[in-house]
This record gives sequence, structure tokens and C-alpha cells, in this order.
Amino acid sequence: MSIKFLAEDDRPREKFLQKGKDSLSDSELLAIVMGSGSRDETALELARKILSTVNNNWHDLSLLSIKDLMKFKGVGEVKALSIATSLEIGRRRGRQEISEKPIISNSHDAYVIFKNHLSDLRIEEFWAIFLNQSNKVVQISQLTQGGISQSIVDVRILFKTALDNFSTGIVIAHNHPSGSLKPSREDLDVTKKIKDAGKFLNIQLLDHLIITQNAYFSFSDEGLV
Repeated sequence: MSIKFLAEDDRPREKFLQKGKDSLSDSELLAIVMGSGSRDETALELARKILSTVNNNWHDLSLLSIKDLMKFKGVGEVKALSIATSLEIGRRRGRQEISEKPIISNSHDAYVIFKNHLSDLRIEEFWAIFLNQSNKVVQISQLTQGGISQSIVDVRILFKTALDNFSTGIVIAHNHPSGSLKPSREDLDVTKKIKDAGKFLNIQLLDHLIITQNAYFSFSDEGLV
């Protein structure tokens, strides 16, 4: 049974064209991405099954690897790549929605930028936002990519990038794939190290954020910067 044999209102592609993208459910959107189902299931039924395993959460689906996706009957490498690619496009679109030079006024402003880079990763990464004297963003950079448990930043690279962009302020962030928002001893140590180094260059460390999938911890808000 394929999509072409379903009732008109149940055909995701036709529904998209006739009623618009907002009329489609998450499973209908995923069915369009996959294009077809298996011998035993339509694309729509397969999409429902896949989404049900991640509590119908797109973020959780994006955490599945190609091999994870291929464990579903009817999902080969091509379909798995199509799913992963569509989710990556969505993630990159989210990044581009940020205005060209936003102003960082508080921890939440920084979180809005960082979450598109860090919230759904399985390994730790360390990023920085570089600001001018008006607290406008002049550069956003990934500095390191670590293992499962930690990502160590090279302070020299951090401040070289700051100097290259004539920055007067820095906001740093890294993610905790474990979901814990509690700073580790290493997190506290690297924050102090960067803060102290910035004093000599007159470049202020404004905040350090720990990012998880749905929340963040601000060193500045907690009086740790």
C-alpha cells in the first residue's frame, strides 16, 4: 500500500499543495521527506512509528545517527540521509534567523544564539561570541570540539580571535550532553583563567553559559564571573 492509494486528504504531498504547509502534521512532513514506506507500511505509518519512538520530538530525532535510523524496517541509507539532512537544514535555518549584529544585553540574549549551535549535540563543543564596545556581535566562533565528557579551550586562540576582531567583550559557552547544568571544577577553573587573561588585554569576559537541550546556566547570573 503506497501513499497514492490513500484518501485525498491523507496524502501529505497533495495536502501540502492544496492546504498549505501549516496543515501538515509532523508525521506527514516526515513522510514527505522519506518519500515512501516499506512493504508493510505506508510512508505515513512509518513516519508515525519513527516519531513515536522519540516522543514526537524533532530535537530527539536529530540525535539519532544514520545507523540508528536504519534500524527501522523500511529505512535504508538513502531515507536515513534524507531525514538527517532535513533536520540539519532546519538547524542551520535557525542559526540564520539571528540578526546580523544582535546586541547582547543579558544571558538570555546569548543563549538564543548559542542554543542553535550547542543544544542538541552528543559531544562537548566550546563556542564564543565576540562583542564590540556597544555589545554588538562581531563574530561567533567554534573554538574546540571535545570528546563525550569534556572540551578544553585554548585560551591563546580565544584571545587571538578577540584581538583579530577588535573585540572588547567575550561571552563563552559549552554544552553538557549529559543534561546537567551544574558547573564542573574544570568549568570553574577555565572561567577564572579566561577572566584573568582578559584583564591584561582589556577584554572583558561577560559571561560563560552551560547549554543543555532545553535550558542554560549563566555564570554571570549566579555571580561566578
